[in-house]
Amino acid sequence: MSDILQKLHQGDQRVLARCISMVENETTGYEEFLQQLSFDKHIPITGITGPPGAGKSTLINALVKKLSEQNKKIAIIAIDPSSPFNHGAIMGDRLRMSEHFLHPNVFIRSMATRGSLGGLAPKVFEVADIFRAANFDHIIIETVGVGQSEVEIAALADTTVLVLVPEAGDEIQTLKSGIMEIADVFVVNKSDRDGADIFYKNLIVLAHTYIRDGWEAPVIKTIATKSDGIEELAEAIEKHHHMAQNSDKKIHLLAEKALMMIKNIRTKDIPFSKIESALKEESREKNFNLYQFVRKYV
Repeated sequence: MSDILQKLHQGDQRVLARCISMVENETTGYEEFLQQLSFDKHIPITGITGPPGAGKSTLINALVKKLSEQNKKIAIIAIDPSSPFNHGAIMGDRLRMSEHFLHPNVFIRSMATRGSLGGLAPKVFEVADIFRAANFDHIIIETVGVGQSEVEIAALADTTVLVLVPEAGDEIQTLKSGIMEIADVFVVNKSDRDGADIFYKNLIVLAHTYIRDGWEAPVIKTIATKSDGIEELAEAIEKHHHMAQNSDKKIHLLAEKALMMIKNIRTKDIPFSKIESALKEESREKNFNLYQFVRKYV
């Protein structure tokens, strides 16, 4: 185990891939492995979230290109929607990020949601910590884009970037009561489209109502396909990272992370297949009650 940890710390990508697979598959000894991880420095985690079609992957492509030009090592966790039947990733290993696939300083890992409703994958916390132990300079997580339930990303990321497009202007009142509140940086992507300026101004007003810990989320206009606004976005993320390290929000997020891990451990002995099999039989019974069914597992 010490040899694996040493190679991981040195950035051995083959060992890194093996460690991630070990944790995802819950191979014997993975819990002891996680408990032995050590972190020499703070490595910022940026969450990129937003509705489908906002251009999150294209934005990440441009952002990674900018960071890699500064000789930074970047890890990307790309959360893919999964099949509701076999729980495997639908999109696979990120064809839309193929530009960086062979870059020596960029490591991309796809993870399936496996039925999770919060925009993240079940083992994403652990995989992010493996990346931290491997001494990357920056970790970027792209959520699946499922809408307002994506608030889980705020429990993991130091900085959450909410990507929207001008067409979302009609939905802004709905968004305001959901994922808008978790954003540390707003991005108006595809800002060359009609209505972008009006949407941009409305977001600035909205951001002013959500000031937390002295931080007012900046609103940045980008055209990811042309890398317009990417430098400004990188600077805003960097600025917030420095501020986030010393805020009360950091402790709150650690508590959220710990609680989620505790929940996962307590439900570990109740596999999905067991629930599905039991439901197949019991749901056919007359007057079946799901609440009574659930209590048997509590």
